[in-house]
Amino acid sequence: MPTLDRHENVFVLDLGDGENRFHPDWITAAGAALDEVEKAEGPRALVTTATGKFWSNGLDLEWLFANADHYQDYVVSVHQLFARMLSLPVMTVAALQGHTFAAGAMLSLAHDFRVMRADRGYWCLPEADIDIPFTPGMSALIRARLTPQTAHEAMTTARRYGGADAAAASIVDRAVPEAEVRATAVALAESLSGKAGNTLGTIKSRLYTEVLTTLRDTTNPMG
Repeated sequence: MPTLDRHENVFVLDLGDGENRFHPDWITAAGAALDEVEKAEGPRALVTTATGKFWSNGLDLEWLFANADHYQDYVVSVHQLFARMLSLPVMTVAALQGHTFAAGAMLSLAHDFRVMRADRGYWCLPEADIDIPFTPGMSALIRARLTPQTAHEAMTTARRYGGADAAAASIVDRAVPEAEVRATAVALAESLSGKAGNTLGTIKSRLYTEVLTTLRDTTNPMG
């Protein structure tokens, strides 16, 4: 389950040490952590990382298949998490120390910046290979955060990007050795911590108005 710590001006949200799939309880815990970050006062920023082989493997498909009658509510909760991160009134940095797939990759895109391990691990949107179409909200988020060329390739080919390739495609901002991922992300977050506040939140909300509107659609989230 996600856990939150604070190191001076930087909150560090650890998503867990497993595949960190989006189980409903996991989503609730992540949302509670974002509540704490948002309610804090003064300079602050957020780094989201994980422990182990995965940063996040995305949707909890096992839970979803066993609870198909809750499908729409589940999708709405995932969209809400994306929207919350995208519009959070603090600077956010995803420290991708491991595999970042599917909805996990989308959550990373909802952060302001991404630092990825250079030597191992992949960033991937595998939906074309697993026959799960992107929702309108997911598509809007990906298109808003990637170049058109990269979004097209990532979404239609399910390419697995290593750290160097992800940096070259501007999926991530920096690719660094494993031992430097978290420290690099924390240093970047610390340097931006003074920007936290209502003005930053307003800037983000207006910058991504269309994406947020689509993600917050609770009546027809799957199109």
